[in-house]
Amino acid sequence: MKTIAALLVAALFTANAVAGGYKESRKGDLSDDGLTPTVIKLDLGDNVIAGAFGSTEGVVDRDYFTFKIATGQQLSAIRVKQQTQVGGNLSFIGLQKGKQVTVPPEGGSPEGLLGWTHFGTDDEGTDILPAICQGAGAKGCTAPLGSGNYTFWVQELAPCNCQYRFVFRVTAPAD
Repeated sequence: MKTIAALLVAALFTANAVAGGYKESRKGDLSDDGLTPTVIKLDLGDNVIAGAFGSTEGVVDRDYFTFKIATGQQLSAIRVKQQTQVGGNLSFIGLQKGKQVTVPPEGGSPEGLLGWTHFGTDDEGTDILPAICQGAGAKGCTAPLGSGNYTFWVQELAPCNCQYRFVFRVTAPAD
C-alpha cells in the first residue's frame, strides 16, 4: 500500500505534470475579441490550452487569450499536441506583447504582432515558438520569451469544427 501511495505522490510532482492552462470543453469558449481576450493563468511546468475553432456558416470562431509570465520565469516552448485537427492544411496562431491583440483579424498587417506562424497536424510534437518568433512581417522575437504579458490569437478559416491543443511550457531560467 505504501508503494502505491508513493507512486501517486511522485506522479503528482513530476517535471512533466500539467500545471495551469485552459480547456474550452471544461471552462467555456475563449474570447472572440482581441481587445478583450480570455485571461489564463499559467504555472511553472506544462500548461495545456485547448480550444475549438473554425468557420461555420461564414462565421469565423477566433480564439484570443492572454497570460502573464512572472518575473524569474520564461515561456520556453509551445508544443502542438495530438487532438489538433485543422480544416485545411494549416491554421494560424499569432502573438502580440501586452494584454490585447490590436491587429484587425481581417485586412490587417502582421507588423503589430510580435510573431505568427501556421500550424497543422504535421506539427504534432513540434515546438512552434521559434517559428512564431520568425513570422514574416512581424516585429520578431527570440525564444524563450521573458517575463511580461502576452496575448495569442488562434484561427482557422476553413469550414470545420476543428480543434487545437497546445502545451505552453513555463520554466525558470537556468542560473
